[in-house]
Amino acid sequence: MRIFKGIAASEGMVKGKALVFRRASMAAERRHILADGVSRELKTLEKALDEARHTIEAHDQSQLPDESQQILEAHLLMLSDPEYRRAIEAYIRTNLVSAQWAIEEVSEQYASLLAESGDALLQERADDIRDISLYLLEAAKGRKRSVDFVIDDDVVLVADSLMPSDLFALDKSRILALVLDGGARASHVAILVRAFNIPAVIATGRASRSVNDGDEVIVDGIWGEVYVRADLSAAQMLDERYARWQEHESELREMIDLPTEMVDGHRVELLANIQGLVEMEGVCASGASGIGLFRSEFLFMERATLPTEEEQYQAYKAVLEKMAPKAVTIRTLDIGGDKVVKDLGIDEKNPVLGWRAVRFCLSRKDIFTTQLRALLRASVHGKLKIMFPMISGVEELNAALHLLEHVKEECRIEGIAFDEKLEVGTMIEVPSAALCADILAKRVDFFSIGTNDLIQYTIAVDRGNEKIAYLYQPFHPAVLRSIKMIVDMAHKEGIEVSLCGEMGSDPLCSVLLAGLGVDALSMGVQSLLQVRQILRSVSSVEAKELADQALSMDSYQTINTYIREWMHDRFDHLTTI
Repeated sequence: MRIFKGIAASEGMVKGKALVFRRASMAAERRHILADGVSRELKTLEKALDEARHTIEAHDQSQLPDESQQILEAHLLMLSDPEYRRAIEAYIRTNLVSAQWAIEEVSEQYASLLAESGDALLQERADDIRDISLYLLEAAKGRKRSVDFVIDDDVVLVADSLMPSDLFALDKSRILALVLDGGARASHVAILVRAFNIPAVIATGRASRSVNDGDEVIVDGIWGEVYVRADLSAAQMLDERYARWQEHESELREMIDLPTEMVDGHRVELLANIQGLVEMEGVCASGASGIGLFRSEFLFMERATLPTEEEQYQAYKAVLEKMAPKAVTIRTLDIGGDKVVKDLGIDEKNPVLGWRAVRFCLSRKDIFTTQLRALLRASVHGKLKIMFPMISGVEELNAALHLLEHVKEECRIEGIAFDEKLEVGTMIEVPSAALCADILAKRVDFFSIGTNDLIQYTIAVDRGNEKIAYLYQPFHPAVLRSIKMIVDMAHKEGIEVSLCGEMGSDPLCSVLLAGLGVDALSMGVQSLLQVRQILRSVSSVEAKELADQALSMDSYQTINTYIREWMHDRFDHLTTI
């Protein structure tokens, strides 16, 4: 028996037969050239860049979760980096070598700099550079990037290393669990396996060198342990642990048809976040009370042209019909910042504070009006709620509402039916909107707090900057006070408040948010049943006492410790969080 301890990258427990993947060396053709051969190699590089882009773009992103789409987008941005390209071109000219040699050398130089940075997140980006180089090398050799084996049975995949592109190419439905020699929780592969709900243990050291195809492997993605050819005593211990895990999963499945009702009868609605129809099966299986956030921008991303009114109408209609009679809240186009849509001219030095979301829409009324018409047309097929993103004050809100009324009047004149009573709300994700929540609440039917942006703008910390990631703290007193203020102002005007940021999907935050008065939490379906189980186990009085205590504290460290201890004392399954 061998036991490997690593990092629990994706929760779950699995028994299965191993399939070992050891990355074959993909050596570049190391060939010297004459000066008159430089132009030929530059053309080879140009062709390789185009082919690599086409290979990545060929992935059907409508079938991929949000995290996967973001990773592919990051890879496309790397391929388009002019510095990376110029460095390879310069290496060809200076050293008179083949394009393949230059691609390999320059990519490894970039990757080595990141790997030696001492920053865990930057070190993981080194794998992304190497992954991109593999795309380019395959393209330069005249073939498409692919893994060299097919999974034709359910297996525990054990690998020395795995690139995101490998995972995209494999049949995920056949991968029971993943074991990696290296990696970190921040790596793109770790993000992907969580998105695909594949239990995983990474950073095991040399597991791939000790496992053979067909070995029985037990993967514990809760405690970060891998057992290979377990002996009798270990197998019995793991069987008990596995049984407890299965019992916990069974308990969660019993939550599907139950309301999220706290011990004293107070209800908190649990909603789902989606970006496409492909996710609706999971939403229905989770027992969500509705869709709290449909990210409509994903209809616009990775397309050569903008979606037409008819294409948008059909997409919205399909989700509304599938979810009826439950409500679907569709956020209008929220692009800019870290969400890139081609050919719209959004290229700014500081995009997070720039021309994005409703600011973009109000300046491109042609695009905005088309979307609003599609939404209104679709509203007769279910219960639609429209939500505007990144409203910073009453002027922007009034402008968006005025345009919506204008489109409604056009529809009336043209005889286009729509739900005259559909609700309209706004996201609260900018500090100015939070401070003016009492004013905004008089003009809309509901609020949705977007904590991802609210946190970064309140604390002035770029959530994508690894150097200051430690400052991005959901339990910061300013964040909790802002949420409480928003909720109180909204309730005073008689409107409900949902929360659709990452805080909503974190089980540790669930009771606190209920205690702050949030009416609904919207999240990825993977978290929904666990949050429901937690909220059904406590009373609203306990939740309010927890929130009041947290609000009285003066630092996020103190609040964080207090919340974790409070939750861990009551919920055994949170002891590994």
